[in-house]
Amino acid sequence: MAQSIVTRDSAAASVGEELRRAVNAAMQRLADHRAYRRTIRELSDLSTHDLADLGLHRSEIRRVAYETVYGHRS
Repeated sequence: MAQSIVTRDSAAASVGEELRRAVNAAMQRLADHRAYRRTIRELSDLSTHDLADLGLHRSEIRRVAYETVYGHRS
């Protein structure tokens, strides 16, 4: 009969791995949010004429920034 033994070291490694994943996920969310805000700022700095050349209206900036960073909404 096979037995599974969990030691404190393996439990600590498991918690450490979960913590590492949580920190990495938080860092990725922060980086994505910064990219989103930077995209909004850069598009907002363009003139209306420049936005029109890109085929955009000023009212579309937030949507375009969101889709650029996070992908299309489902």
